[in-house]
Amino acid sequence: MSPPASRRSWFRSAWPWLKYFVGLALAALALWALAGRTGELSGATSYLDHLRWWWLALALAAEAGSLVAFALIQKRLLEAGRVHPSTARLTAITVASTAIANSMPAGPVVSAVFAFRQYRRQGADEALAGWTLAAVFVAASVTLALVAAVGVTIAGAEGAGLDLVGVTVGVLVGALALGAVFLQRRALVWLVSGSVRATRRVVGWPRGELAAQVDAIIARLTVVTLGFRQVVSVVGWGVANWVLDCACLALSFLAIGAGIPWRGLLLAYGAGQLAANLPITPGGLGVVEGSLTIALVQFGGAETSTVAAVLLYRILSFWAELPIGWATWGVLVWTGRPAPASERVPDTVIEEAAW
Repeated sequence: MSPPASRRSWFRSAWPWLKYFVGLALAALALWALAGRTGELSGATSYLDHLRWWWLALALAAEAGSLVAFALIQKRLLEAGRVHPSTARLTAITVASTAIANSMPAGPVVSAVFAFRQYRRQGADEALAGWTLAAVFVAASVTLALVAAVGVTIAGAEGAGLDLVGVTVGVLVGALALGAVFLQRRALVWLVSGSVRATRRVVGWPRGELAAQVDAIIARLTVVTLGFRQVVSVVGWGVANWVLDCACLALSFLAIGAGIPWRGLLLAYGAGQLAANLPITPGGLGVVEGSLTIALVQFGGAETSTVAAVLLYRILSFWAELPIGWATWGVLVWTGRPAPASERVPDTVIEEAAW
């Protein structure tokens, strides 16, 4: 291997770790910048010394409900492929996957591999497990875009000052287009099979056994069907996932005894979640806090109380989930067993959804 090729190979293998440490360095830089404003920070942390425990309990319940709602998205999608896992098991998988995604180099990739294997243990075949991963991503993207679009509508002209309207509309259009392609099985199969054929012609790959596996997966895409009621259920639980997580943010304001900047809440929340998906820091660390705080202060939130509320929200929705998620991961790995065949519902006794 030539030296340039060797360096490229090393860089590709090291990039996930390099990106992780660069992200942590950027987060440290942000904390260092905030350290220069110790007055505001000390004022913000003083709010945490006088928490309203009733509101804090409701915030915790809202965040837990958000995780259950996300698990129910996966449940409805797996049920479309005639696999029926328990909600409790999928909630545990969700908590563990979230912790992996938010705390490891290349976390989202590792998290997807973990979820894929867990779906397989619940009885899904390879095609259904892969399809479910893709469908979860589409459902989350579409529903977040819908929530952000509602936020733009509520914020009105004030939202234009944050330059978020164009971004939100663009994300909404892209997410809806992605969802439409995904729901149209023929369009999806045509897109995937066309890409595979083009790849075969250009580079001669995939071939042989791998090509047969890819063809089988493409064929499986025509088997998984979402009926109208299933689509409504998936979208409903997707919206519930984001709304409940946003409710955790709103209740964090009440927990510290501050008023909620209702007019800009959904828009700021949508912007924060979009920022969380940028590959800058693990789980959007530092990026989410900054974008949420700036947007909420723009809509009338007091600076010190907003910093405190956002900090409390991130403690509940990010930091607290890491140890719980990794502990759950340990339990799942320790006790995980492939689902017995008796738990699979035979295809011959289940009809297609009427809608």
